[in-house]
Amino acid sequence: MSQTQPSPQTVNVYWTELRYAEWHLVVAATEEGLCYVGSQGGSQPEFTAWAQARFGDRCVLSHDEGKLASYVSQLTEYLQGVRKTFDVPTDLRGTEFQQSVWSAMNEIAYGQTATYSQIAERIGKPEAVRAVGTAIGRNPALIALPCHRIVGKNGTLTGYRGGLKMKERLLGLESRR
Repeated sequence: MSQTQPSPQTVNVYWTELRYAEWHLVVAATEEGLCYVGSQGGSQPEFTAWAQARFGDRCVLSHDEGKLASYVSQLTEYLQGVRKTFDVPTDLRGTEFQQSVWSAMNEIAYGQTATYSQIAERIGKPEAVRAVGTAIGRNPALIALPCHRIVGKNGTLTGYRGGLKMKERLLGLESRR
């Protein structure tokens, strides 16, 4: 019996769970690179819902620790305070506007923060602060794409897909190093 090869439109998404100390995150990647890092304590069903919304019927999910080893390793090193930047390939699909916001956000250095207004300025759309917030909220790869470094205009912690407790923990981790 021969196996059917996936159609060219099929998207293989490999996932695993990162468990380090009190951290528990679902991590996923396509053949192109990291595509998802979930919230602290997030579940596999939460990830499955995200993948189905993102890729629809084209999505084939596979639990595969081996394919995710380099991603999990770098995320764990970050959580240990050893790594400050990530150099794994990514597959972060979004609109042109979202990509520009994510790129600007990715330029914020470890231990630093920026405001939504500053990101809007960086992408040349100072009037688009709310749209910037929406794009940041759609960031599929928490931690690796550091949306936790975005704060309100007065420095307060605002909105975070992983919850404000997770955002506070990540910022605290970066301030201790």
